[in-house]
Amino acid sequence: MSDRWVLGVDIGGTTVLVGLVPEGGGAPLGLRSMATPSMGGADGAVGHIRRMADEAVVEALGPDGKGWADVIGVGVGCPGPLDLELGIVLDAFNLGWKDYPLRDRLAEGLDRPISLDNDANCATYGEYWLGAGAPFRSVVCVTLGTGIGGGIIVDGELVHGASGTAGEVGHMTIDFTGRRCACGNYGCLEAYASGPNIALRAREGVEAGVDSILLDLAGGDVSDISAATVSEGVVAGDSYAAEVMLETARILGVGIANIINVVNPDAVIIVGGVTRAGDQLFVPLRSEVRRRAFKVAEAACEILPGLLPETAGVIGAAGLFLKTRAG
Repeated sequence: MSDRWVLGVDIGGTTVLVGLVPEGGGAPLGLRSMATPSMGGADGAVGHIRRMADEAVVEALGPDGKGWADVIGVGVGCPGPLDLELGIVLDAFNLGWKDYPLRDRLAEGLDRPISLDNDANCATYGEYWLGAGAPFRSVVCVTLGTGIGGGIIVDGELVHGASGTAGEVGHMTIDFTGRRCACGNYGCLEAYASGPNIALRAREGVEAGVDSILLDLAGGDVSDISAATVSEGVVAGDSYAAEVMLETARILGVGIANIINVVNPDAVIIVGGVTRAGDQLFVPLRSEVRRRAFKVAEAACEILPGLLPETAGVIGAAGLFLKTRAG
């Protein structure tokens, strides 16, 4: 067992996950998960994270606070945009946090050095360090959840850009007259293919009277149809669920073709619950990419599901702390 550990914190639009990652890399221990608090704002969430951190340390390293002596720091992933130098959440619109000094507020209670990065960057680094991206030098990760995030690694280095917002692939415009996105723009990839918007498109069809088992799978309440319900419907052989998934795959294919044309990576890794649809997602997605991307760039790029579906963000946040600390 490792003698030293890093606490990884993954703050998402739906879930907060906390765990201890060994300094040399490996599966997190003492994992704690909870729904992202909607009451109490950012300060309330910080209080919960401190409690979860204490519980994780006690479970993994021992009671009475002794285990904290072996924790060298904390890596945190949070939706952005962020001011990485000052550790401030500038505008996490899916959380409702604005101009919040997250790094300093967490440091007040955890008493450890803390690094902060975008949650999708953390998931990207996790997959690159210990997951599906490990064989490659240049990787783009697309995270499908409450929103759509992304991260870019080129020649082994995470790309932050001039203002720290590189990799926001969910906010590329794929239809300039399209749906309104939570960011305020129209026609973003996120407005169609994030979890809540996959569910929205499915609900629209059910409300219009399409023949489908999705309503039954949601317990008869159309508002309870989620992206997971759509995936469940695909597995059950529901033709409308398969239609929604096919449309989702084609939409994602458009976005990923754009990414491949611009970045020319070795691999695009897709992370999120929608990947459970397997070939129903990846076969049409890859086909759409072949239709739209430059042939030489598409041929050089593998499109893969992530290997760390629940823990990429925690592992990557810890890994980025270690990378920051090293230099």
